[in-house]
Amino acid sequence: MRVRRKWLVFGLPLLLVGAVVGMDYAASEVDRKLNRVHARGRFSPTARTAEVHGRQTIVDLHADPLLWGRDLNARGTVGHVDVPRLLEGNVALQVFGVVTKTPRNLNIERNDDRTDEVLLLALAQRWPPMTLGSLLARAQHQAALLQEASEGSGGALRVIRTRADLTQLLEGRRKQRRQVGALLALEGMHALEGKLENVDTLHRAGFRMLGLTHFFDNEVAGSAHGVEKGGLSDLGRAAISRMEQLGITVDLAHASERAMAEALSIARRPVVVSHTGVRGTCNNKRNLSDAQLRAIARNGGVVGIGYWQTAVCGDDAKAIARAVLHAVKVAGVDHVALGSDFDGATSTPFDSAGLTELTQALLDAGLSEEALGKVMGGNALRVLERNLPEE
Repeated sequence: MRVRRKWLVFGLPLLLVGAVVGMDYAASEVDRKLNRVHARGRFSPTARTAEVHGRQTIVDLHADPLLWGRDLNARGTVGHVDVPRLLEGNVALQVFGVVTKTPRNLNIERNDDRTDEVLLLALAQRWPPMTLGSLLARAQHQAALLQEASEGSGGALRVIRTRADLTQLLEGRRKQRRQVGALLALEGMHALEGKLENVDTLHRAGFRMLGLTHFFDNEVAGSAHGVEKGGLSDLGRAAISRMEQLGITVDLAHASERAMAEALSIARRPVVVSHTGVRGTCNNKRNLSDAQLRAIARNGGVVGIGYWQTAVCGDDAKAIARAVLHAVKVAGVDHVALGSDFDGATSTPFDSAGLTELTQALLDAGLSEEALGKVMGGNALRVLERNLPEE
């Protein structure tokens, strides 16, 4: 009996501590394995490229670091995004995607919603109990993490909720303040949990971009990677209308062809496809057809070109540049942007500190400095300025 009591007093707490440490380590190892930078020698831009890059107002329409439990204010050696690396890469505005659920054995062809890999990360990182059963709570928790990072950044990371916030950010950068804006986005409106009023709930939490779908069909719309791959539901149509009233940008990344077409037919404001490739250089179901590129352009929206293998069919900046130039050729130079998908379980040629490599590749591919400015950030800023609430 005494031995058993000693075990309960000393052994059980040690076991619990060991389990917690083990979960932390497991989550960190998953992050390290999934979010990699290709092993290459250090890149050195030409003097002209460095100068041109330094003049850019760079906007990245999609990255997912909030999922991984890192300190965004510390320069990391894992993954792609944190405040020091964003500043080093001269990023003016980073859109932070929020992932609330992903299926096991995720693929770009066909997924259902019966499994939940984010639950494992939530457990490993000891998210609040409400997040274990609520996708909306997971979205709110990650919004709170971004706010905490902003408050702990000493002014270097500024959360953007209004047009006035964006104006202040850009004015501050013109005065040489070292700061980067952060805009909250959602990957998949399954986090609405079937309720239109949760569009307002997410707006109050700071979300200013909402994706209709992620890797599976939901109550709002069909996914390009879902089972049915259907169009918009009545809830989806109502959600788009409410988003436009509130100043939330509609994101069509991952939407099925039918859902994308139906969304574009009712949208009254410019939309984004925050992170994608183009079938003209990388032909698969994850990427946009030329017809879809033209439809986005007619809407006045922008397409964010990603950096990972499935998006560009290559593992270097030249592959990204090829996709950008194809999109420019088809959609027009005013409708192409950057959408890295950094930290989205992706392997990329560089991290957010290494964006001069992309600038070099785009200039080498023949993109003019004027066009470069639009692609690197000008086009995305135009759409956000159009859509964000005044104050």
